[in-house]
Amino acid sequence: MPAREPSPDPRLLSLGMQIRRLREERGYSLEELAERSGLSFRGLIYIEHGQRSPSVLTILDIAAGLDVEPGELVNHIAQEESGKSAPDSSS
Repeated sequence: MPAREPSPDPRLLSLGMQIRRLREERGYSLEELAERSGLSFRGLIYIEHGQRSPSVLTILDIAAGLDVEPGELVNHIAQEESGKSAPDSSS
């Protein structure tokens, strides 16, 4: 019986879902985001499905391809882990 692959880390799943949400909001296909970010189509699929942990440089490339700040891709992960909402920047 083949060994089961471990489940993806929930943080990677959350990152992938955020990237997909932002990509779809902008109306980009995976192919378009791959071209805009300089990444491979297959690599983006793995990232969106939480099967690959992107490097900091890859996150920067994806953020540039989506025209967002890199924090928009990752800040929600820390907030989910701590159970807190985003800090209020008006204080």
